[in-house]
Amino acid sequence: MRRSHLPPLVCALGALLLTACRKDEIVTYRVVKDPTPATPAPAAPAAPAATTATSPAFAAPLASDPMSDQAKMANTTVTTASGPGLVWAVPAGWTPGPERAMRKATLLIPGADGAPGAELAITAFPGDVGGNLANINRWRQQLSLPPIGAAELGATLEHLHIGALHVDVVELVGPATPPAAPQRVLGAIVPHGGATWFFKVTGPDALVAREKPAFLAFMQTVRPQN
Repeated sequence: MRRSHLPPLVCALGALLLTACRKDEIVTYRVVKDPTPATPAPAAPAAPAATTATSPAFAAPLASDPMSDQAKMANTTVTTASGPGLVWAVPAGWTPGPERAMRKATLLIPGADGAPGAELAITAFPGDVGGNLANINRWRQQLSLPPIGAAELGATLEHLHIGALHVDVVELVGPATPPAAPQRVLGAIVPHGGATWFFKVTGPDALVAREKPAFLAFMQTVRPQN
């Protein structure tokens, strides 16, 4: 048998190549990619904060300031008497005042040493204007006095006969309301010619009390107009 005599270097190279071929075998790997991150959905806009608003249509009604009797009368249509009138003589020291709505006349009574004065208002309205009880209770209310009943009416009035006229006189004193002085009313109610005439003095208690004789003398001069 014939032997091949190859140089040792060639044999070594062959063994090396054989080993390299075995190491170069192709290996296939499956690489799992990281999942693509999902694009976040846009956030919904935040709801606006709730606000409280009051609609004018549902606003609570304002409480109306209390009106005085004078203010109420100024906003009320009142028919004054236009039939047969009355005339009178003005006492010394009393002076005619300015014309006022719904009044036949106004007379001013001065106070002493510049103190507040009193005022005589003369008015006339058709019919009996509710009767003596209603009219006197109206004056009492103006002085912050409680109303009276029909049983007390007789003791409240003083009856006078002046010529052909029947006159009912009343005197009322309101409570003290410091620092203001108590108020006094001297009033006379005179039916005449289908109407009722009112002569009412209002002013500080002491002044009106002092002028009571002058007021009664004044009422004696009242008579039907010719």
